[in-house]
Amino acid sequence: MTNKPGSAFEMRFTSTPRGARLARRLAAHRLDTWGIPYGGGLHESIALVVGELTANAVRHGHVSGRDFHLRLYVTGPAAAVVRIEVTDTRAERTPPRPEALCAADPEDPGGRGLVIVAGLASRWGWHARSDGPGKTVWAECATTPLV
Repeated sequence: MTNKPGSAFEMRFTSTPRGARLARRLAAHRLDTWGIPYGGGLHESIALVVGELTANAVRHGHVSGRDFHLRLYVTGPAAAVVRIEVTDTRAERTPPRPEALCAADPEDPGGRGLVIVAGLASRWGWHARSDGPGKTVWAECATTPLV
């Protein structure tokens, strides 16, 4: 991997399914330019986490006329972690804490996004925004095996 700590991408997107798809595509392209190539398992995992978090921002964090914000960056020694942060403006709809996450009902067509994120990310969580209404849901994906 040729990326360096401090590599970052951030952008606002319309809070629509189209905005979520565009966010995932641009994040996937950025990962490739950072040396996490298309077609690799790590690339696919991170892109899926981005897709789930941005879809959740549209589905559960949508406020009419407000966008969501995606921030993707590399951190840690030797660029060991890719952190994904998705911020929306809906404060009253919060995800469960990671330790309270449970499997979705097999009959329910939804409700698996954060279970997928929890399975692919090294860790994840959320916090209230400090600069206005809403929340940020984040996930970290290790680019090297954790010891």
